[in-house]
Amino acid sequence: MAEMMSAHRHDLIASDRVEGTAVYNRQGDRLGKISHFMVDKRSGHVRYALLSFGGFLGMGNEHYPLPWSMLAYDMDKGGYVIELAKEVLEQAPHYLDEDRPAFDDAYGRNVYQYYGLIYPW
Repeated sequence: MAEMMSAHRHDLIASDRVEGTAVYNRQGDRLGKISHFMVDKRSGHVRYALLSFGGFLGMGNEHYPLPWSMLAYDMDKGGYVIELAKEVLEQAPHYLDEDRPAFDDAYGRNVYQYYGLIYPW
């Protein structure tokens, strides 16, 4: 029983440990870090990780909502990896701190469509 528990004890992670985690593409480029994530109030499922980069001293950061399903944790890198080139990310839906979107269904469909995914809600 103890072996089974130790094998699965790292399946969950606290939100404060996710925030600040680096995100890389498959080529090893560091794309930014997770600033926070968006959780569906009713289901409790994480819909987006907000990848942040740019800015200076925490101001002017650009936030790129990434569907949570796009992220894979890489133990060797100690961060998340996505199948996405920097150039594709730079054109993705994003916003500045002061322009936070409503994250309504229309916005969600737009984000998921950009990445070629079906919006499941």
